[in-house]
Amino acid sequence: MSYTADQVAEWMFNELRTIGVLYQAEAVNYIKGHFGESFIYTNEAGHTSIDKEVKKAFKKLHGGKAAWDRDAFYWGWTSSIKV
Repeated sequence: MSYTADQVAEWMFNELRTIGVLYQAEAVNYIKGHFGESFIYTNEAGHTSIDKEVKKAFKKLHGGKAAWDRDAFYWGWTSSIKV
């Protein structure tokens, strides 16, 4: 089966909504195993990351209500109000 960036982003959004945080390492492993390697790349710093189109679609879904924590490598809600 062939997946789209939007489908991967929807999975990410649902995980964030269900759990409250989404760790990049866990997301990368899940995406790689369930959606395929095409949604993963190695960034300039040498870290495994999620495709930019997926992250753009994910950002549209959370509408700015989630933030990336650069130190801990996860997304979490910016307030106590979840989407």
